[in-house]
Amino acid sequence: MQNTQAEDKNTMNEHEDGPEEETITVTKDIDIQGSHFIYKQSTEKSRKELDYDYKRCTGCGLCVKICPTEALELGPMHEIATGMDAPPVTMDIEKCTFCGMCAKFCPANAFKIEIKGEVPSEEFYPGFDSYVKINDKCLPCLLCESACPEDAIEVELNIPKKEDIAPFDENAMGEIELDTEKCNLCGLCARFCDAFIMLEKEPTPIDPSPFEQLMIDEDECDYCMLCQDLCPEDAIKVKGKRPCEPPAIEGEVHIDEDKCTRCGWCREVCPYDAVEIKKPFEGEIILKENNIKRCDPHGCQACFNVCPSHLWYVPEDKNIAIKEDYCIYCGACENACPENVMSVKRTKVHHTKIPDAPWASQWRDAIESMVTSKRKHPDTSHTLEVENEPPKEHGEIEFPKIDESLLKSVKECIKSAKPALKNISIRRKWERDLPEETRKEVRKKYKNNKESSSK
Repeated sequence: MQNTQAEDKNTMNEHEDGPEEETITVTKDIDIQGSHFIYKQSTEKSRKELDYDYKRCTGCGLCVKICPTEALELGPMHEIATGMDAPPVTMDIEKCTFCGMCAKFCPANAFKIEIKGEVPSEEFYPGFDSYVKINDKCLPCLLCESACPEDAIEVELNIPKKEDIAPFDENAMGEIELDTEKCNLCGLCARFCDAFIMLEKEPTPIDPSPFEQLMIDEDECDYCMLCQDLCPEDAIKVKGKRPCEPPAIEGEVHIDEDKCTRCGWCREVCPYDAVEIKKPFEGEIILKENNIKRCDPHGCQACFNVCPSHLWYVPEDKNIAIKEDYCIYCGACENACPENVMSVKRTKVHHTKIPDAPWASQWRDAIESMVTSKRKHPDTSHTLEVENEPPKEHGEIEFPKIDESLLKSVKECIKSAKPALKNISIRRKWERDLPEETRKEVRKKYKNNKESSSK
């Protein structure tokens, strides 16, 4: 669906003895495909396509900070973070130059740009110098794949199923024992043999393991001893008969770069130090103790919903807490929080080399602004002349008269009702669609507050 179309013509004057002018026609338009806003710019020599997936966008606002033409604007992030279906970032296509800064420095990979034609090649534009690497310590096992909160990891295990190499022996006798102190719940035995059952659980920032327990169904076990041979932690002991040689543990771990946010859950859960991570930023996140008491994590959860690192949790001793090891310092939580609970500071941007090009200063300023929050914008006053609009005629507006006594009465009613509306138990009844009980509680609180204020 095409929403809008704009066309500009830029004229270049040549040498007096040469051609008088060269005209380049710039055409811009927008398509919307599902959650993707696709912005396009075409000329006779090039075509640029900027794809913005607003469902991937966290509203961190970095693209808004670095945009050299102020073409991007951040939306009402608290409302969006708590359920409003709207793009966190909107674009004025007339202002956009399709420079690609937003795509190169989006920590959530919500922006992508594709450029074709007579334009500088990819290496002329810097980007994040960040990565997740799997080193040679990897078995591999199933922990990182199951723990990743962004589903960015796929483990390809080349291990045959037990029944393919050793058919089940119904008459087999033996014993099997699991040492839970040694078992790290890697899941290899369960992938190999149906006699093992992995009990899954919801990972949390302070306990990222995706599995709670390993169980053995002895009705499915014929004591072949192959699981004992496969176990990397020597946690399984079997008395039985080995029908064949155990298979080798082989496989690969694939990282989806479009989904990975460099949060570090995989590194945290890996028992073999096989994951190496370089994050896009260095910095710190500070929780403001004076404001935490105003946080309502059960009623709001804006920070939970936007955080690409999934580092927020509710402890027993206070309203909210973080696992800072996962933080990439994007600042999405800071934009979404209505109570100013947190402050995010970036001290360094890990980026690729800024090439020696005419536009290098703009990229350097963009990168610096992610730390300083001060963006230098180019002087564009000479590039476009706009006729001054005549002043608009405004009719006289007659404002309604205010009854001061009635206004005072309304304010007093609102003041008495506020504590009731902020009460968590009342709000929960309201959310569970219990109108009569909610009405009674509000009236009771209202009456008590009014009586106490009159004393």
